[in-house]
Amino acid sequence: MRFTLRQIEVFLAVARHESVSRAAEELGMSQSAASGALGELERQFDVQLFDRIGKRLRLASLGRDLRARAESLYDQAKAMERALAEPKTLGALTVGATLTIGNYLAPRLLARFAEVHEGTRVTLTLGNTRDIAHRVENFEIDVGLVEGELTSDSLVATPWYRDELVVFCAPDHPWARLTGGLRGAGRERGARRSAARGRRGRPLEDVDLVRGAWIVREAGSGTRQTFERAMSGLLPYLDLALELEHNEAIKGAVAAGLGVGCLSKITLEQEFAQGTLVPCPVACRSFEREFYCVVHERKYMTTALQDWLELCRHYRDDRRGGGGDVGAPPLVRSPNR
Repeated sequence: MRFTLRQIEVFLAVARHESVSRAAEELGMSQSAASGALGELERQFDVQLFDRIGKRLRLASLGRDLRARAESLYDQAKAMERALAEPKTLGALTVGATLTIGNYLAPRLLARFAEVHEGTRVTLTLGNTRDIAHRVENFEIDVGLVEGELTSDSLVATPWYRDELVVFCAPDHPWARLTGGLRGAGRERGARRSAARGRRGRPLEDVDLVRGAWIVREAGSGTRQTFERAMSGLLPYLDLALELEHNEAIKGAVAAGLGVGCLSKITLEQEFAQGTLVPCPVACRSFEREFYCVVHERKYMTTALQDWLELCRHYRDDRRGGGGDVGAPPLVRSPNR
């Protein structure tokens, strides 16, 4: 073999950072050593893997073609190293999740996974759909759990959870009375609630939606993507009054009377039960969506990664059967163990 794993490691680090100095810092080696390893790799095969643009190194055409293979090769080498060093464990797994999934669903998946794989080190990182997809595409994380639909040809996305967004408002907002949302609130609210009790209400229509001051998630999030798709034809007329990156911030702003929101129903269960926020049914618009489990098409399937994907598949199958809880389905160990 005419190249070393160290050279491959340097190549991949430079591809991630577009900088030899930052790659060297990540790998704990001198800049000259990293530059030498990369230069020797190119000289050995008389190729150019990077285009030098000022102080930045961008992957050349050949470098882009080889990157996925290099990532797979390096992952296999690291997996073998871990197997030799810790034969009783499955190594490590890095999971990326969007904020909604990471805060409300991933902890249950992680708990179930840990029951079977006590020796596996699992790291959870959070971001929006665009961020997580980018990190999977660049082999920075092993698997992503995202809310939005993806367009990258290099990613394999498997649906594993069906979700629905819900329009909501504060209990004293006009929409709460209009839709009869106060009837389902969990907390007594004096005269307002007494007056609303028994009122049937009606779903919101387009003419109502364009009058609301909307507090929405940021562009690039799966929640925003679903919201915009559901509001197709109305977007130019909607008042997007405030854009926030966190679900909790949106719920707080809506509760404070700054506007109305639209988030996943799994993020609102507690507030609806307590009556601090109320749901607002919407007529003739669908807010349903899928959550996806995402891996790179050339990602090396370690045992831990295979079992994680199996866990997600069991979760989806169990929900279809009415179980609805991640703790219910058994996790089948991979056949190669």
